[in-house]
Formats: sequence, C-alpha cells, structure tokens
Amino acid sequence: MKSRWTSLVSIVAVLALSGCASMSADECAVSDWRTIGFEDGVQGHSGDRLGNHRKACAKHGVAPDFEAYQSGRQEGLRQYCQPSRGFNVGTSGARYNGVCPADMEPDFVAAYNSGHRLYNLRSAVNSTNHQINSRRAELERSEDRAVAAGIELVGPETTTENRILLLAELKDISERTGQLETEIVQLIEERVLYEQQLAEYEAMIADARY
Repeated sequence: MKSRWTSLVSIVAVLALSGCASMSADECAVSDWRTIGFEDGVQGHSGDRLGNHRKACAKHGVAPDFEAYQSGRQEGLRQYCQPSRGFNVGTSGARYNGVCPADMEPDFVAAYNSGHRLYNLRSAVNSTNHQINSRRAELERSEDRAVAAGIELVGPETTTENRILLLAELKDISERTGQLETEIVQLIEERVLYEQQLAEYEAMIADARY
C-alpha cells in the first residue's frame, strides 16, 4: 500500500511540474486517473483539462479512464469550491472558470467577488502610485534638461540659431512641466480616494472570515 501511494504521489508531482503535455508512455499507462482528476479538481481546472491528458496519452496509445477521472475531479472540486478558496482566487486576480457544483457555487462566487473587488481596489492604488512615480521621474528629467538648456542658452559659443532652438525647447519644457505638476496633483487626489475606498472595504469584509 505504501509503495502504491508513493507511486501515485510521484506521478502527480511529475504532472504538476512538467505539465500534462509531457506525460510519458509509462506515466499514461500506470496513472491513477481518479487521483489525477482529484488534483485537477482541487486546482479548479475545467473539464477541458482531460482533453489535454487525452492528447498527451494518445501519442502513446493510451486512453484516460474517463469515469475514474470524473469521479476524482468532482471530489477535488468540492475541496476547491470552498468560500475561502474563492476569496483567495479573487484576490489573486485569477478568473473563475465556472466549475463549482450548483450547491456550492453561490457561496463560492460571493466570496470570489469579494476577493476580486479587493484585488481591483489594491490594483487601483498600485497603478496610481506607479503613475505618480513615473510622472515625478519625468518631471525631474525635464527640470534637469531645463537647467542644462538654460546654461547652454547663455553660453558664449552658442549661435543665434541654436539660441532660438533652445528657447523653443525651454518653452516646450515649461509647458510639459506645468502639465506634469497638474497631473501629479490630480493623481495624488485619486490615490487618496482609492486608499479610502480600500480601507473602508477591508474594514467591511474583516468579519467575513474568509
């Protein structure tokens, strides 16, 4: 019994690490399809997953045991389709593939939606921070270029033609600097709003105990 269990664990580990498309002839022949179905169910894979196994094993003249696979998958889905898992799937930003049994789906989807809402709010804060940092970096580069252009403008070796070009460049830099400063202020205001919404939502779901 111990030897058989060790063999099953090894097969599942190979599948997890290398993917079903790389199943060898021996793996296809000795696989416990109920165990493979269970593992696919626990991971929330759709029924199409069996098609991948079938294609891999067809190359070796082996057909999956459909009934054993489906039995194991349904058992695995009942572990996957817990509200806590739904919440975690949502907060990761992953998709729900509509795999849960009818009696478990409402609670799972409700938890998934709560998690996905949290994911979206966190993403909004992170995205706004990224935009602020990006514009600040551009503003710093613009200011450095304005200083350099100003020094070049008054340089004794600068020609009249180049001074005209530098003045035009400084005008463009000034306009862009104003735009960046305005955008940064607006983004900071948006971030405050997103952070407030995030804090309120986190407080609201704190008692959900996902």
